Amino acid sequence: MAEQVFSYGWDPDSKISLYNKIRQDLKQAMIKKDTRVRDALRLIMGAFPDLTVPMTLESGKKTTRVKQPDEITDEDILGIIRKFVKAEQTVLEHKKEATSDYIELLKAYLPGMASEDEIREWIQKNIDLAAYKSPLQATGTVMKHFGKLADGKMVQTVLKTMSA
Repeated sequence: MAEQVFSYGWDPDSKISLYNKIRQDLKQAMIKKDTRVRDALRLIMGAFPDLTVPMTLESGKKTTRVKQPDEITDEDILGIIRKFVKAEQTVLEHKKEATSDYIELLKAYLPGMASEDEIREWIQKNIDLAAYKSPLQATGTVMKHFGKLADGKMVQTVLKTMSA
């Protein structure tokens, strides 16, 4: 019997939810004894209790409760992963390193980020930089369009190069 090739990561276009994909990948990592992947996925799952829902008790007191597994959305989990990526990037900057296996694994679960070319193309089609005193003032408009799929630093770099 041929061994099944298994890849870690998630695609937003796939039919499986991110929650279920992480659980499936964790199970696969445990079977393969891949401690690096197992530990990273356990960190993500360990942050699930931080996801809460506001509620009001009968007494009128406002409180929160932990989300049930069926209430956890892909966007909730993506927020957790982005938080871990940002923290790891800070550590890598401090260590003066470019990347790590951990950050690459985390990024495999995030939807693809917008490239410099995509950002530049959208700006050229949709924004008149002459309308701004400084091109960097357009950063907010660009970030509203791309949301979390664009890095703010990259947007600013593109705007600076376009104004030069």
